[in-house]
Parts: sequence; C-alpha cells; structure tokens
Amino acid sequence: MTPLSMSTIVFACVLGGTFLGIFLRNRLPEDHLSGATKDVVRLGTGLIGTIAALVLGLLIASANSTYQTQSSQIQQLTANVVVLDRTLTQYGPETDLARNMLRRAVSAAADRIWRENGSDIKNVEPFEATAAGSSFYDEILKLSPRTDAQRSLQARAVDGAQDLAKTRLLLFSEAGMTIPMPFLVVLVSWLVIIFASFSLFADNNATTIGALGVFALSASASIFLILELSQPFTGLMMISSEPLRNALAPVGP
Repeated sequence: MTPLSMSTIVFACVLGGTFLGIFLRNRLPEDHLSGATKDVVRLGTGLIGTIAALVLGLLIASANSTYQTQSSQIQQLTANVVVLDRTLTQYGPETDLARNMLRRAVSAAADRIWRENGSDIKNVEPFEATAAGSSFYDEILKLSPRTDAQRSLQARAVDGAQDLAKTRLLLFSEAGMTIPMPFLVVLVSWLVIIFASFSLFADNNATTIGALGVFALSASASIFLILELSQPFTGLMMISSEPLRNALAPVGP
C-alpha cells in the first residue's frame, strides 16, 4: 500500500473519531458530560496526546535519518563509480573493455537497487551478484600490469570495486525496512481517541468541525511524511537514479 493511500485511510479514521465524539455528545446524558467527567477525559487525552506526540516525533526523526542515510549511500556509490572509472582510465587503453563492463554493471545495479528498495516487502532472498558485476571484477583481475604505476592502479581498482560491493550490500540489507503495521495501527488508534475526546465536549458547529478536519489532515500528513521518508526509493520523495546512471560518459572509440 502506498504512503498516500495509507495516509488517506488514517485521515478517514481520525475524522471518523471526530464524528464519533459528536455522536456520543448527542447521545450521552448530561450528567455524563459534567465538569468532573470533562477533567478526567482531558487528563487521559493529555497523557495519550503526549505519548502520540513523542512517538510521532521519534518516527519522523527516524524516517528522516533513514532517508538521509540511503541518499548518502547512493551519493557515495556514485562517487566511487566515478573514481573507479578514472583509475581505470589512468591505467591505460587496455581497460576500455573493463570500463564498458562497468557502465553495464552500474545500469544493472541501479535497476536492481530501485526495484528491491522500492518494495515495501522485506527481502527474504539471498543476495546474488549480477553477471555484469562479476564479469567486471574478473576483467580487473585479468589485467597484466607492466609497471609499478599500473600495479598500483590495479590494486586501487580492486579496492574500488570492493567498496562498490560493500555499499551495494548495505543497500540490499536495508531493502523493505518499513514501519510494522501493528505499530501503525496502535498509533492511529491513539489519534482516533484524541480526536474523539476533542469533539466530545466541543460545540457542534461548522467552525469546530472544520477546525478538527484541518487538524485531522495535519495528523494524517505526518503519517504520510513518515511513510514517504522511510521508503526513499519510491513515491513522491524518491531518490533519483539519474545521477548514478549518468555518472559515466560513454567510452570513446
């Protein structure tokens, strides 16, 4: 389920809590809406509201951290690809085949990263290197350096390829990491209770309903923000794959 559809459901639930409070206000006897009852409900609502606010704040911070971490990993991956290509260029023209393989490997890796991490289902299959990536690494090992400079460049290329693999494995291990559904259900239930208590003792007029509707929209928008940030490879705030795909210019003839 997409973050937009999930947040829409949350909005409907929270708004439903608002109308539940209005319904109870019109049905409950007057002695059930006394000042003492109002104080008890307000105390309970304050407790739940404080917990919900803390949880929402922590979730937003955690989701933003996830987004920034994976964005940084993609930037690091892009930088490593460029550095590796420059290293192979310095080695000599005999690396043209390896550099072409690197371009194919980067394209295949980008497709797989955005496919794996764009899913909200936790990855259960073991990681397997792509054929393009394996062929590229083998091609580097096949190089026959003739000078100390070429031997140093080959060693740097091997280290660069391993750094790419490590970053790729980190992205694979983080694929499908989202908020557990039971956790989200409990959080939404807290919001429903809070909004039901708001409308339980409020005047039933258009201003009150409109204001509570805006508040409900704001609460569901926070859920949308959390879900969007926790899935950086899909949705409206998706990390672009273009910098990685376009990091390397074609190898000249």
